[in-house]
Amino acid sequence: MKYLVTGGAGFIGSHITEYLINRGDSVAVIDNFNTGKEKNLESVMDKIEFFKGDILDFELLKKITKDVDGVFHEAALASVQESFDKPDEYHNVNANGTENVLKLAKQFGIKVVYASTSSVFGDPKNIPIKEQDEKNPINPYAETKLKDEELAINYSKMGVSVIGLRYFNVFGMRQSKEYAGVIKLFLERIKDKLPPKINGDGTQFRDFVHVSDVVKANILSMDSDIKHDFFNVGTNSSVSILELANTVIQASGLNIQPVYGPPLPGDVQKTLADIQLIKEKLSWTPTIKLEDWIKEIITSNRIDEV
Repeated sequence: MKYLVTGGAGFIGSHITEYLINRGDSVAVIDNFNTGKEKNLESVMDKIEFFKGDILDFELLKKITKDVDGVFHEAALASVQESFDKPDEYHNVNANGTENVLKLAKQFGIKVVYASTSSVFGDPKNIPIKEQDEKNPINPYAETKLKDEELAINYSKMGVSVIGLRYFNVFGMRQSKEYAGVIKLFLERIKDKLPPKINGDGTQFRDFVHVSDVVKANILSMDSDIKHDFFNVGTNSSVSILELANTVIQASGLNIQPVYGPPLPGDVQKTLADIQLIKEKLSWTPTIKLEDWIKEIITSNRIDEV
C-alpha cells in the first residue's frame, strides 16, 4: 500500500512514516519544515518520496495524492499561545489545509486518518471525557481543530472515509514544544540543573499518551473497515503538573524544588480521556507509562534526544 503523511517530518508524522516504512508500505511525505525537521526522517529519507511543500498548495497536494491509498493528515500549526497572535493564519492552515486534503480524498476515493485534539472539549464539565461530550474550545488553535471536525462530518456525508483521532497530550522522542511542551521544557531545565518551572499552581492535570501508542491508533484506524468516527487517544490516567515536576526532579537526583510562574492563556485545567470507544472498535490500548519513560530518559542520559 502507498500512503501520504502530511506533516511527516514532524513529531508524530515522522513516527508514523517510520512505522509504515518498517512494515513495507510505500510512503510519500509533504512537510514545509515549519516545525518539522529533516533529521526526524534521517533513518528513512532514502526510502520515501519527500516533497517540501505546504498543504495549502492544492495542485502539489493533488499531484501527490492521486496515486495513494490513504492519507495520514498530521500537518497543522499547533501552538496554543501562538494561535492567539495569529488566528487567521491558524485558520488558513488548519481548516483550509484540511479541507484541501478532504477534497482530494473525495476526488480520488481515499481514506483519511487525521489529527484532532482533546482541546476541542475546552475545560470539560465531565471527567473522564467521552467522545460525545460538549465541545467548547477556549483558544484559536482548538477552534480550528473543531472546524476540522465539522469538515470531516460534512465530507463523510459525501462518502469520504475519514477518522479523527483526538490526541490528548502526546509525549516521546522528537517532541516539539507545541506537543506536550511541558515535558520537554521540564527536561531541558533539569539537564541544566535548573528547577522545573510550573505555569500556574501545578494542580492542573493532564492525560499523557506516548507517541508509539498514538502511531498504533493511526494504523489501526486506517486498516479498519470503519468509514467515519472520532476517537479519544489517551490513557484514562492523569498526572498533575506538580506531580510531573516532582517525578522529573526525583529521577534526576537533584535537591531542588519547582518554581512557579503565571498561568498560560488558553490553558485548560484538566484532561482525562475515556478510551472505551477506541478499545471496543479498534482493540487499541495504551502501553507506555509516562513515569517509566521519564525515569528511563533521565537515567540513561538521553534528554538531548527528546
